[in-house]
Amino acid sequence: MYRDMTIAVVVPAYNEEGFVGRVIEDLPAFVDRAYVIDDGSTDDTWAEITEYAARKNAAHDGRYEDLVVPIQHEENRGVGGAIKTGYQRALAEGVEATAVLGGDDQMDPRELEKYLDPIADGVAGYTKGNRFVRAGDWAHMPRFRLVGNVVLSLLTKVASGYWGSMDSQNGYTAISLDALERTDIDGMYEYYGYCNNLLARLNAADVVVADVRRQTEYAYQDGWKSHIDYKEYVPRVSKMLFETFLWRINRKYLVKSYDPLAPLYGVGMASMAAGVLGYLNSVVRKDGEDAGSWFLATLVGALAFLYATLRDLEDNEDLNVVIDPEADAARERAEDGLATESPRAAADGGEPVSDAGDGDELAADASDDTAGETR
Repeated sequence: MYRDMTIAVVVPAYNEEGFVGRVIEDLPAFVDRAYVIDDGSTDDTWAEITEYAARKNAAHDGRYEDLVVPIQHEENRGVGGAIKTGYQRALAEGVEATAVLGGDDQMDPRELEKYLDPIADGVAGYTKGNRFVRAGDWAHMPRFRLVGNVVLSLLTKVASGYWGSMDSQNGYTAISLDALERTDIDGMYEYYGYCNNLLARLNAADVVVADVRRQTEYAYQDGWKSHIDYKEYVPRVSKMLFETFLWRINRKYLVKSYDPLAPLYGVGMASMAAGVLGYLNSVVRKDGEDAGSWFLATLVGALAFLYATLRDLEDNEDLNVVIDPEADAARERAEDGLATESPRAAADGGEPVSDAGDGDELAADASDDTAGETR
């Protein structure tokens, strides 16, 4: 247990022979349950999981009979599918908070506590890492990853409704039992990009998401390589984001309750699409008279869409918080020091004010790294 909460860890693994055993071996002592999912591997990942699970369970004496629960998918479903399986098991067993650890041994289990704290404190129902909270945190991120992260995170803002969030692909996450119960987990996307889709589903359930500051690290284990094929990844995830956006708007602003924001988005997209197609057609036909009208239609559509995003941002701004644990700790120490030095101010009902430095200004942006998707 951690802070009186039962804790589960989901470990998705696909062809992670030589890595997943170390993940099982290094599980934090506060973990009550670990769902280790072999997602249709073609190597000896399953044998390694069962070997290390048996060893770990033999020495286990805790709330559940077994600490490690090996689960095998007959076919590869994708990292999202493996995590979905783990979430479903945690939900069925009523585990109070569930985190994710990649089966590739690239995620430091010692980091998990700071993702569980906001849940224990009641600040958020879902937490995720964010490498863009402070300027310079992303300084060591490879350029192509930086650009990809920023673009994908910006698209995810629109799709998910969490406009104050960045680093959408970050693999460090934790979710509360209440958030699992309220969110449509069963419909979660199963390929890479599951995390973007999950954010939209959390938004439709009005779950508060906390972006937790973490620093950029690229210390890959020898022999590790990504399973991502970007030629497949980009078109599939782009299509998924558009469909996810339409799903969220329909679920949140038409099905659950009506809001003019939904038709406003629709009018904006339809007008932009018609305007662009009409303008291109007039250019091809060299019909200068129609070109101006189609350009105007595009402009009107863009303005309508922009206004809808502003309405969307305003409606969801209370569902996103940014947390910098180091800055918060420094602020608390400073406030405690001032309170000790100024007992009269406290006695008079005054509130000492401290300057905690650059931690006071938390940038509400971060971006993604597909390596953080744990597959």
